[in-house]
Parts: sequence; C-alpha cells; structure tokens
Amino acid sequence: MLKGTTITKSEQLGIVHARPKVLFPELETQKPFLKWAGGKTQMISDILKFTPNKFNKYIEPFIGGGALFFNLNHPKSIISDLNEELVITYKQVQENVYEVINILEKYHNTETFYYKTRSLDTQKLSHAERAARLIYLNKTCFNGLFRVNKKGEFNVPYGKRNGSFLNKENLLRSSDYLQNTEIYFSDYKEILKKYAKKGDFVFLDPPYQPVGKHSDFKRYTKEFFYEEDQIELAEIFKDLTNKGCYVMLTNSDHPFILDLYKDFHIEIVETKRLISSNPKTRTGIDIIVLGGL
Repeated sequence: MLKGTTITKSEQLGIVHARPKVLFPELETQKPFLKWAGGKTQMISDILKFTPNKFNKYIEPFIGGGALFFNLNHPKSIISDLNEELVITYKQVQENVYEVINILEKYHNTETFYYKTRSLDTQKLSHAERAARLIYLNKTCFNGLFRVNKKGEFNVPYGKRNGSFLNKENLLRSSDYLQNTEIYFSDYKEILKKYAKKGDFVFLDPPYQPVGKHSDFKRYTKEFFYEEDQIELAEIFKDLTNKGCYVMLTNSDHPFILDLYKDFHIEIVETKRLISSNPKTRTGIDIIVLGGL
C-alpha cells in the first residue's frame, strides 16, 4: 500500500510507528479497525501458512473486518462487500479519516447516546457521519456484533463497555494501508468477473453455512446466503482455479460444504468464536479450502 517516503496521516499528527514495507510483514501488521462477525483475526496464523508467496493482485470480495487484507499489505488490492455502510466506512477511512475522527471525538459512550446514534436515519447523514456511526456502534454495542434486521437496520443492543471507542492511531494506520486499495460496493460475483485474472490471489470468506445456533454469521446484510448460494460460490471457486488464480476459501466444516469442495485440498482448523457471549460456545471448527495454491 505504501510507497517511497510519502508522509502518512499518522506521521503528520506526530504518531510514530513501524510502517509496513514488505509483503507478509512479520512484525509490521495492522490490526483491523472493526470487529466483524466471522472475522479472521483468530485464524490469521493458519491462513498465512497457505497464502501464496507471490501473486499479481489481491482480491477479497467479502471484506468484513479485513484481517487478512491488513496482514498482507499487498500493493495491489481490491476489496468489496454488499454491506453499504461497511463499504462507506472503508472509503471514508481511506479518503476522509480526519473528519471521521473529529466526529468520533464528539461522541459519548453512554446508553442514551448509543440508542440515539443507533436510531439515526443514515440516509440523512454525510458519508463521514455514517462511517463514524458504524465505528462507534461496532465498538460500543453488545459483544461487538454487527447485525441488521430484514430492513437492513442495525439492531444490536448497547454493550455497556468501559473504555475508549476511538483508537485514533489505529484509524490513521488503517487509512495509510488503504491508500492504494480499490474499494467497491458490489456483489462478489461482479467483482470476480470483472477483476480476477490469472495469477491473482482471491480470498473468499462468505457467510458460513450454519452448523448450530451460535454459528450463523449470515445477517450482516439484510440479504441471506442460502445453500444455492453456497453451490454457486463453489462453482465460481472452481472456475477461478481453472482460470489460473490462487484461491482460498473459509467456511464451516458442515458436511454439505465439505462435499462441495471434496475435489480440493481442505485444511481443518479449530477456532474461537469471539462473537458468542457464552464462553462454552466460543470454539468451533473451520475449514480452509485451497485451489491453485
């Protein structure tokens, strides 16, 4: 993402940090600025084991919290999602991070302010205000879970958490990382059809096939991801592999999913479910499917 000796936003404010300089930096990674249902922070060490050493560009069409994206720091990246609020937030952190921070500095971590902010009509807000609102809700809601109802309205209760919801340095570093990234509000199929070429690395982290009541990560947009969607995605996975792309996909170890990818190499990974409020349900089994790697 970062080239030459350009002065970054964080350096302009006097915040000193080790800047990412190379692909797969061991100590120069960036923590995602959002916590996301199904996020890959807990799996990142396992995922990086199977990431190609060299590729043309990086494409992640279900970006979510972007754990792998921020760890790779690849100079040519395309990210997208169907969650409009999420995409607006990424774009604002990329292009308008100072204003987002200024808005967040005026917010308060109280139950009254939380519900007032949650009830705002996003269509009446500027993009910077929408981004600040999402970041604030994500940091102060119950268990950091982004969930919407069928109308697309954020409906998670207040989390009653102490501490600051504004990590200025993290947002500034994230903005640095995002500078040369192409960001789209789009269906994953359109992104892959338009941009995925031979030699590219495509990471697919779709809504998981649920294996229990605590494993349903589907409703981060008002749309659902049904079995027919999983079947379609599996066909696209095969097409990308045949095209010469390096493809990696994560999902649950559901028999249905395992059968869809039975012709590919599958790694089984034990993970933690940080979204669940019950410690007894915070473990699970994920799979990593590899194509062309």
